[in-house]
Amino acid sequence: MGIFDFLSGQFIDVIHWTDDTRDTMVWRFEREGHEIKYGAKLTVREGQAAVFIHEGQLADVFTPGLYMLETNNMPILTSLQHWDHGFKSPFKSEIYFVNTTRFNDLKWGTKNPVIVRDPEFGPVRLRAFGTYSVRVADPAVFLREIVGTDGEFTMDEISYQIRNIIVQEFSRTIARANIPVLDMAANGRELGKLVGKEIAGQLAEYGLALPELYVENVSLPPAVEDVLDKRSSMGVIGNLDQYIQFQAAEGLGQEGAGAAAIQAGVGAGLGMQIGAQAAAGGPWGAQPVARSAPVQPPQAVEHVWHIAEGGKTTGPFSKASLGRMVTEGTFTRETYVWTAGQDGWKIAEDVMELAQLFTVMPPPPPTA
Repeated sequence: MGIFDFLSGQFIDVIHWTDDTRDTMVWRFEREGHEIKYGAKLTVREGQAAVFIHEGQLADVFTPGLYMLETNNMPILTSLQHWDHGFKSPFKSEIYFVNTTRFNDLKWGTKNPVIVRDPEFGPVRLRAFGTYSVRVADPAVFLREIVGTDGEFTMDEISYQIRNIIVQEFSRTIARANIPVLDMAANGRELGKLVGKEIAGQLAEYGLALPELYVENVSLPPAVEDVLDKRSSMGVIGNLDQYIQFQAAEGLGQEGAGAAAIQAGVGAGLGMQIGAQAAAGGPWGAQPVARSAPVQPPQAVEHVWHIAEGGKTTGPFSKASLGRMVTEGTFTRETYVWTAGQDGWKIAEDVMELAQLFTVMPPPPPTA
């Protein structure tokens, strides 16, 4: 290496930063002894800012562009150093590159439920979560208030603090907004804007801005959600009596189908048995099978009846007894009767089984 290359390496420098991570907010340019050459080129890319620190004091902030570090481009640094126009030696300073782009898809959520007073349900406990984005709005303030002398500052180092601020302001905002729980899903966007507006001033003290804040979900305790689901189900059902009748009809239909299947199975089994018996009694010398007695149909159950007259009940009476009472005139069409399985008291002529008793009576005798 020639003498010219050696002198160029001593007095010419290129300062820049290309970020290959997704969470670095501040990175300090490392130079041996923090010695920067006079006339060095500083490249600040879009989405970046460069902060000059000289002898522990913030000297200047450079926005995106290409700079030649000379006295005419650094008036603040020149006044601090008291350079004359011909000063050409290196100077010792620190350069911090600040990422000013947005950091997106950051999570926030409530650790503990927030108690609010709902106009319909009364006091309820709510949980909420969502996402937000943040960026550095004032690199000088951010470096002074948050970063300090950290050579590499990442988003994880401040995200916890921002989440605490969001949760605190969300709790206050949702308590004062008086938004019903059932309407919070429809007002999530407005709720996010209210929370973002409330914390904008506090984040500005850190040199940060909150471009976006989203409330993705507001949930109730599981027990309350179960009750709410039941209430919604009742609203969908509508007329409860009709629903019960429908369910009963469905059950009977299923029971009838099962009974039909059982009867079909029994019939098939009997058919196979009869076929086997017929084969056993064929012309090959097998003994005939004894036939069983025919099955008698079940006898109908005879009802017994109670009579209500003058606020008193008598009985029970059989149908035959009531027939004799009709002949005697002590049992008429307007007499109230009741039997097991009947829905309330009815007059005798409205009961089909008893109405027959009045039709068999002979007509009145002819007049003389």
